Amino acid sequence: MSGKVLGIFIVAAALIFGAVVYYAQVYYFYAPLPEDEARVVLTPQDRGEPRDIPFRDFEGIDASSSPIRYRACFTTSERPDTLDPVFERYEGAEPRNAPDWFGCFDAEAIGAQIAAGTAHVYTSRRNIEFGIDRVVAITEDGRGYIWEEINECGDKAYDGTPLGEDCPER
Repeated sequence: MSGKVLGIFIVAAALIFGAVVYYAQVYYFYAPLPEDEARVVLTPQDRGEPRDIPFRDFEGIDASSSPIRYRACFTTSERPDTLDPVFERYEGAEPRNAPDWFGCFDAEAIGAQIAAGTAHVYTSRRNIEFGIDRVVAITEDGRGYIWEEINECGDKAYDGTPLGEDCPER
């Protein structure tokens, strides 16, 4: 009899722990971005100071528990064909999944649009935090998405490879 009680206790404890971890990862750490922090900037091709672009309907979330949890959605009057000659494109970006409850950001659909060429990805800011770049994808119909990518310096730092001279100080 005591073996069954112990087994039930272990299973119950594991289920409770799993539920707490799930809640923490999906809900607890995220917070909506205040309206005064809503900003959409792109880096010019000359790598000068990032410039604001017009936007509306901004929704964003962030978490202090990880440098790559920032997600945002917006609409803009700008289109890729007018942005391409002016702003720096960001190659190799792949949208990261957002929590299911943040419905405007569908990483799979955004990735498909990037692959199809109907969305272009631009550099917003390099090294927001060491090894992390903020990127913006803008579709042909004016929808915009923002997330953060681990850049080459971040990859090197996290896997232990010696950093090159082009990486900033930590």
